[in-house]
Amino acid sequence: MDIYVYFNPISRPILHFLLFLFLASSCLNNSSVVVESCMEEERRALLSFKQDLSDPSGKLSSWAGHECCQWTGISCNNRTGHVATVDLRNTYPYTFGDDQWNTTEYLQSCLGGKLINPSLLGLKHLSYLDLSSNDFQGIHIPKFIGELTSLRYLNFSSTQSLNSVVGEIPSSLGNLSNLNYLDLSSYSLSSKNLNWLSHLSSLKYLNLEGVNLSSTGVSWLHEVNMLPSLLELHLSSCEIGENQLPLSMPTINFTSLLVLDMSWNSINFSYPKWMFNLTSLTKVDLSGNSFSGPFLDEFVRLKSLEHLDLRRVGLKGQFPKFSGNLCRLKSLSLAGNQIDGGIEEFLSGFSNCSFNRMESLDLRECGLVGKLPSSLGMLRSLQHLDLSSNSFWGSIPEFIISNLSSSLKTLDLSDNIFNGSIPQSLGKLSQLVSLDLSSNVFNGSIPQSLGKLSQLVSLYLSYNSWEGNLTEAHFINLTKLESFAVSTAQPVPIIFNLIDYEWIPPFKLHYIEMHNCRVGPGFPVWLQSQTELVSVSLENAGLSGAIPEEWLSKISSQIRWLDLSSNQISGKLPFRFNSFPNLRSIVLSHNQFDGTIPSSICSIQSLSDLALNNNQLSGEFPKEWSLWSNIEYVDVSNNNMSGNIPSSMGIPSSLTILKTGNNQFSGEIPSALQNCSSLERLYLGGNKFTGSIPSWIGSKVSTFTMLQLQSNSLSGHIPHHLCSLPLLQILDLSHNRFSGTIPNCLNKLTSLIDGIFWPWIDSGDFEVTTVTVKGRASEYLEDNARLLFIIDFSSNDLEGEIPEEISSLVRLATLNLSINQLSGNIPSRIGNLHLLETLDLSQNQLSGQIPQSLASLTFLSHLNLSCNKLTGRIPSGNQLQTLDDSSIYEGNPSLCGFPLSKCPEDGDHMHEPHEDEADDEKLGLYISEVLGFIIGFWSVFGTLILKKSWRYAYFQFFDHIKEKVALAIALKVARLKAARQ
Repeated sequence: MDIYVYFNPISRPILHFLLFLFLASSCLNNSSVVVESCMEEERRALLSFKQDLSDPSGKLSSWAGHECCQWTGISCNNRTGHVATVDLRNTYPYTFGDDQWNTTEYLQSCLGGKLINPSLLGLKHLSYLDLSSNDFQGIHIPKFIGELTSLRYLNFSSTQSLNSVVGEIPSSLGNLSNLNYLDLSSYSLSSKNLNWLSHLSSLKYLNLEGVNLSSTGVSWLHEVNMLPSLLELHLSSCEIGENQLPLSMPTINFTSLLVLDMSWNSINFSYPKWMFNLTSLTKVDLSGNSFSGPFLDEFVRLKSLEHLDLRRVGLKGQFPKFSGNLCRLKSLSLAGNQIDGGIEEFLSGFSNCSFNRMESLDLRECGLVGKLPSSLGMLRSLQHLDLSSNSFWGSIPEFIISNLSSSLKTLDLSDNIFNGSIPQSLGKLSQLVSLDLSSNVFNGSIPQSLGKLSQLVSLYLSYNSWEGNLTEAHFINLTKLESFAVSTAQPVPIIFNLIDYEWIPPFKLHYIEMHNCRVGPGFPVWLQSQTELVSVSLENAGLSGAIPEEWLSKISSQIRWLDLSSNQISGKLPFRFNSFPNLRSIVLSHNQFDGTIPSSICSIQSLSDLALNNNQLSGEFPKEWSLWSNIEYVDVSNNNMSGNIPSSMGIPSSLTILKTGNNQFSGEIPSALQNCSSLERLYLGGNKFTGSIPSWIGSKVSTFTMLQLQSNSLSGHIPHHLCSLPLLQILDLSHNRFSGTIPNCLNKLTSLIDGIFWPWIDSGDFEVTTVTVKGRASEYLEDNARLLFIIDFSSNDLEGEIPEEISSLVRLATLNLSINQLSGNIPSRIGNLHLLETLDLSQNQLSGQIPQSLASLTFLSHLNLSCNKLTGRIPSGNQLQTLDDSSIYEGNPSLCGFPLSKCPEDGDHMHEPHEDEADDEKLGLYISEVLGFIIGFWSVFGTLILKKSWRYAYFQFFDHIKEKVALAIALKVARLKAARQ
């Protein structure tokens, strides 16, 4: 029985063997005398225990009859017949963060109940009890467990997603003096002190991951120090704070410790000195803390160290030189730290190792720069290499590929700036299971040699600049491929060019992403052969015609994400949506679907995202909207839909984004939407909505970041309760029939005033926001849309003055109040809007002079003050001098000055700056040029002087360019000579 499920047993063969023998001899006594049936008293105890359990999967269906030693999960001592083992752990595989994990199936596989029957006390010879990964619905660990004094193995652990057991760990567990293995890992347990722990002197394995130990002070370490036999200690995510980890200890008793895991706590000072006296350590995980002090210098003292994880611990600086003292390392992770320069100096330390054992190297998100050094190739045992999210450039060195061809299993170079083509030799990495080259600058064609990687399961090539075709040869031996992603930034798409239209691939994909690739026309046979798909994203893939219903039916039971946007798919929407029990996201936008939205779509209980925009859909929303319980994002904009928005739309309170723009919807904005308390973005523009803005906007729902109601027939005053939207960034009420004055409370829109960027709910890559900026409609993806700050009240019947409070909205980039009946002066402090890019006050009744502060708007690029009653001289200087289109000011007969006609006091010339003003401007120009040169020069060259790694990278880059230029010139000269001959 292998109890060390979390670690590679090969790394500690002696420990594994000894523990195996110990537990085997303790729990399963191998005797030649076999007892045929268990004790009657113990059988009844087990049946009483079963009565209080729920068993939806029927795991305990074998618990009948008298042969209880044959029951599922029960083992008896072969000599005495006493029950020795109760192993009822849930074996359903669980991986934290796995999107394909099925919660329903997991819960179905759990044993449950709100009581663990004390009849277990009847099992007086029980040495092994495992109830892990089940769902006991938040019960406390029973105190009577401490009376099972024969226990050597106890496991009550639960997954992160369930609170199976909760509350304080009972101190009665301290009575289990024979215990060797204790696993209570759970994110819903806590302990105010661990005094009971010191009584478990035989303990070899302790796992308290997720248990809240914040109230134990430093005593937890003193109790652990009383466990001389301890071999593994797991205290990940225990909320151990900075004052709970002593830097030194007078004596260390647990010197046999092999594994120490204190990851993801709140430790933010130097490494404790006592840790480096644990010289038997083979694995250390301190990730997710904030340590300071030496980089790897201290760890070289741990001569037995094989696995070191220092992800996201706040390390800064350069790699140290360690001269071979870490030659036993098999895995090293420094991901998420800030390491200067490249990795050549670090790798040089392994050159002194007689035998290099490194199997896994994780340096993602470390800020590393430069080319990949060929010295990576000396890590000949390397199986896993992750260099993603750095700034590596150049090509993939052939030397690395040739040296690692028989060992490398995973290679992640994504999110760098690698360029050039992929070497054909990449096909020699015969053991490769996962290859990720996405988000780089690779170009050229994708080599057919990738088709030789017969062990490949995952292949990610998206977000590069590929050209050319994909053929059957690219996939000929990829029999194990499950995940495939490819896309190109080139204007010409990748062509899926098959010689045999009837070709059936040798693989069954679970995940496919092909953007800007020509997979169609139609739905090819190879695609329809993929019937195990969980995620499908075929955006702009040239698909056409109707979606094959037989293919949809085959993938319906497991499909979770379906994106077929930006194709030429036509026909009706699939009407058998009720057969998609796990579907979370449907993106069918930018196609040619017609007809109505089928009501069956509302039966998909798991659905959270629905994007049907930019089609030819008609009719009304289905009334069955209330059946949805998890819906968050709905976009049906740019269709031909009509009718009222059903009141049932407000029943699923989970809705956060609703887009119905540019349809024929009518009626009033439904009051039922006030139930959607997290509604963040509401787009109702371009319809026929009537009535006023409902009072619940701002009073009951105040989470809006975008409110777009433009181009409807809404009327009434702009209500003051809109000022109670502190997160609002875009407010568009243009092209309606609003009257009255502009509220003077706009200065309460705090997101337009302070510098805080509030987090947006992520809607994925498929959401596009359309806004009118600089006089024209523009589209923005979510990452860019969240940077917009807009108020547009244009084309209404507003009157009165522009409130001075509007000058407080210092983050505003676009202000459009045109085509109203506004009067009075332009606010004198309009120049406070220093980020303003667009200002349109045209076609109003504004009077008075243009404020001089307008000239201080250095970002202003679109200005329209035409058709008002403005008077006096147009301000001069700064950005206004570049806005020389006279139409900006036309329709104001009493305005004068550049770029209009001269003012009377200017005499015969247009207004020009006075001579002394011109001199001042020239002097300022000269000073700024000199300062700019000095700052720019020393910003670059000063850094190169001070930072050695940057200097190397800089000159290596120009050497690389020089070589390319010299080669190009040499080739050109050679061709000219050949032509003359």
